[in-house]
Amino acid sequence: MEHTLRAGIIGCGKIAINHADTLRDFPGASLVAVCDSDVDRAKEFAREYGTERVFSDAERMLAECGLDVVHICTPHPSHEGLVLAAARAGVHALCEKPLAVDVAAADRMIAAAEDAGIKLGTVFQRRYWPAARRIRAAIDDGTLGTPILGDCTVLITKDRAYFEEDEWRGRWSTDGGGVLMNQAIHYLDLLQWYLGTAVRVSGRIATLRHAGYIEVEDTAVATVEFEGGALATIRASTAAVPSLGYRVSVTGDAGGTVSLIESPIGGPGVADVWAVAGAEEYHMPWGAEIESHPPQPEVHRSLKPYHALQVRDFLDAVVEDRRPEIDGIEGRKSLALVQAVYESSRTGRTVTL
Repeated sequence: MEHTLRAGIIGCGKIAINHADTLRDFPGASLVAVCDSDVDRAKEFAREYGTERVFSDAERMLAECGLDVVHICTPHPSHEGLVLAAARAGVHALCEKPLAVDVAAADRMIAAAEDAGIKLGTVFQRRYWPAARRIRAAIDDGTLGTPILGDCTVLITKDRAYFEEDEWRGRWSTDGGGVLMNQAIHYLDLLQWYLGTAVRVSGRIATLRHAGYIEVEDTAVATVEFEGGALATIRASTAAVPSLGYRVSVTGDAGGTVSLIESPIGGPGVADVWAVAGAEEYHMPWGAEIESHPPQPEVHRSLKPYHALQVRDFLDAVVEDRRPEIDGIEGRKSLALVQAVYESSRTGRTVTL
């Protein structure tokens, strides 16, 4: 690569480590600046990665550092303002999930990126698991036929300490939602990647275990109809003890059913059911000694190789001037699904997308 991409990171918390490690290992990029509202944390992060420029003001960093790419690793509601600032500065932006906390904000971000001619990406690193891509390939090559039925199940544990670890967690104003927005969205992304565009949603959310110290939902159920006629169910909760993990399953009209499970949390995901005629496989990925609720930093470390694949795709897209595999439009889809469940629960009505 002739040009070394000048990269910055906004938000120096836990997930930023995955981005910084990938940038350090990527021969065509260099981390030249970091930014965090907690300047001491930004300085510590900069020392770890040998980065000289440290900021507490993101717009100043974007204006002064001649960046090509910025990685946005901040709490959800701040994503829109930071992507719009990156667009004004002409800097490509890779944004952690969810893209935004509402669809209108996502639309403004996508439009700003298009108008500015920058690339906008949304991190859904689980799409890069070999098992996840195997299911997508089985749909594309006709092995499963047309998907007609799906399921997304999230049964995990998040205790009070998790919500109190960071002050933004568990509140509508700073988290944007609960189990659907913060955990299940990865699997809603996979569900719509496999089944297509959601068109009608009916759902219900509740706070049944963590009431008293969080505002957002800890439990959700929904049914979804997709553009091609496929139907799916969603069950999600952070109240399950022990954590059983995440699963998404797909049945096609050719008769086969396949499913992907992430257990323990952090993966890697395994195709635990491959009920395809003549090629049946069944795997139980967990054992008696598995830690069902590992610490969050351990989960992030486990996902780092797949983060790296998506970051590299985004950086390559910048260099090659092509669309990144998971862009803002892709990131909007699962967000729209989450918002539809919230609206359906609030109104008691089926929501048409």
